[in-house]
Amino acid sequence: MILALLASAHADDVVLWHAWRGDERTALEQVVATWNGAHPDQQVRPVFVSYESLASKLEAAVPRGNGPDLFIFAHEKIAAWTADGIVLPVSEPSDARLHPVTLGALRLTDDPRLWGWPLAYKSLALFHNRALVPEPPATTDALLDVARGQRGADRWGFAWEASSAYAVAPWLHGYGGGVFGPDGVALDTPANVDALRFVETLARLGPAEPSGALLTQLFNEGRVAMIANGPWFLGEVSDTVDYGVAPLPVVSATGRPAAPYVTVETLFLARDDADARAFGAWMVTDGAASVRLDVGRQLVANADLPVTDPALAAFRAQLDAAVPMPTRREMGKTWEPVARALRRLVRGSVGPEAAAREAQTEYAIVSRPPPAPADPRPWWVLGAVAALAGVAWLAREVRGAPIAAWRFAYAWVAPSFIAMTLLVVLPFLVGAGVSLFEYHDQAWTFVGLANFLDIVLARDFPLSSPLSFWSTLLVTVLWTLANVVLHVGIGVALAMLLREPWVRMRGVFRALLILPWAIPSYITALVWKGMFHRQFGAINGLLEAVGLAPISWFAQWSTAFAANVTTNTWLGFPFMMVVTLGALQAIPRDLEEAAEIDGATGWQRFRNVTLPLLKPALLPAVILGSVWTFNMFNVIYLVSGGEPDGSTDILISQAYRWAFTRGHRYGYAAAYAVLIFGVLVVYGQAANRLAGKKVL
Repeated sequence: MILALLASAHADDVVLWHAWRGDERTALEQVVATWNGAHPDQQVRPVFVSYESLASKLEAAVPRGNGPDLFIFAHEKIAAWTADGIVLPVSEPSDARLHPVTLGALRLTDDPRLWGWPLAYKSLALFHNRALVPEPPATTDALLDVARGQRGADRWGFAWEASSAYAVAPWLHGYGGGVFGPDGVALDTPANVDALRFVETLARLGPAEPSGALLTQLFNEGRVAMIANGPWFLGEVSDTVDYGVAPLPVVSATGRPAAPYVTVETLFLARDDADARAFGAWMVTDGAASVRLDVGRQLVANADLPVTDPALAAFRAQLDAAVPMPTRREMGKTWEPVARALRRLVRGSVGPEAAAREAQTEYAIVSRPPPAPADPRPWWVLGAVAALAGVAWLAREVRGAPIAAWRFAYAWVAPSFIAMTLLVVLPFLVGAGVSLFEYHDQAWTFVGLANFLDIVLARDFPLSSPLSFWSTLLVTVLWTLANVVLHVGIGVALAMLLREPWVRMRGVFRALLILPWAIPSYITALVWKGMFHRQFGAINGLLEAVGLAPISWFAQWSTAFAANVTTNTWLGFPFMMVVTLGALQAIPRDLEEAAEIDGATGWQRFRNVTLPLLKPALLPAVILGSVWTFNMFNVIYLVSGGEPDGSTDILISQAYRWAFTRGHRYGYAAAYAVLIFGVLVVYGQAANRLAGKKVL
């Protein structure tokens, strides 16, 4: 009742959704408070929504007449959101001069209208440690000279995330290339090849396998003289580092400035409301922008607003040579092909020409036209027949059953039954239904079994490709088999050892050995990921300590697969150990002592006495562990990331990539999930027979 009253009391408010945190959120709240104080009849109510879910909530709510009046988000989705009616055009403000790059980002190629008010922008720039590089290099030739001159043992002149498509964009644009050409996506142009040749040279002068966290650590420790990073890095630089920020250098070969992508934080209009329009136009005035600049340290879009902070001024200068992030739908399908090509290039698997060519080929695969629509009427008939058959089967099963006599038992089971139905059965049925559709350009099209046929017949990637279903299935089976063997072997061995009375502090060891299982798997995976790092990992540190050469663990399938298996073995053996310890409590030691008196060796006693008695408890644990391992997404995604070239991906991680990194092909990903379910059903039936259990 209280919530209903509050909702009605604020029914006329202008609702603003945002995902800003920290100082940015404080600045926004101050600006809104100023507006509300001056406009008592035009109140604005800011509502925080996490960034991870903001886009999906908008796409679900706004087209149905719900959601906010205004919202703040990056500009990249304009093309899709204008087509879906999620955002409305606005008038260009007359009370402030906004930077033309930020305004250009909010216009479509074939539509001069403005699709939002630009608030702030973000792009890459050059950070340099003044103690090591007093003056930033103005050209790429000078950048290479500094990178070579500063390079030493555990020291580098320049570093950046060389395998990131976003981070490489400045060099593509500086060489006259980019993602798009006159006829669409063009990744294999000569200009892009020249840029990749420069990227290859520059990457080899920096640390191996650079990540954002690693770059921050190296820069703060003075081990990297320069990095390319964005304004978010300002809050991560140590107070002990005397640093400067400058625009990225001019490409010596072309005379063009290195032009990073710029992302514009935009205030969008979701509902045509006069109060919302008035507030939006006021938000980009110099008065409101000055609060966001001073309090939130935002890079505001107001071109006439003076910027006194040298770091922010450098980003303002970089904006003059920046390229708005493309808003075309095709852009989302280029990230993975480009990133995969860059990873191959950086580790030396291919050259610049091959990397560009393979990126274009992979883009063509993930962006191919959707399957032709299918007639849904036969499927409706088939579904109706299946439903009737299910009802008939259920009626036959319950006929004559003493339901009334067991009504109390059914009452106790009902909550679990309802929970399983809502949380497991219904989502599975919805997912199975989605597998019969194709999601393309924000629309669902019924395609029948086309997704399944594409997957099973390897129409997207050939059988020899690590991205094909059958290659991935083979890797998944090997992954599951290797892990289960190690889980059971290590778990049983430790359990046998810890039951011996001569082992001191058995309780302590049992508690310690359970810790890998108790710690959340994603934390463990990230720890092991760091331990396998090429230059700074503990594993290679141990190898070097004993005189062995360090290994680039994720550069080839065998070592990447071994890294994944090692991590998951660490996570999985405690479960088998606990199950075995419990089962051993029920095995009388007299049986083993009798076998020992009869002359049986230790192995013979284990094989012929202990192991047969362990099987009733161990086999269900093995089946359960196999299913867990078959779908162990966290380890694959966080440790190897599927590297190299997706060859260590398993079926569940491939399904994830089809859903979220290859053009949001949700139907295709759902078909993968149904096939995974089918494989596990077949395995479960076979395992149940092996375990002597009743088959479903």
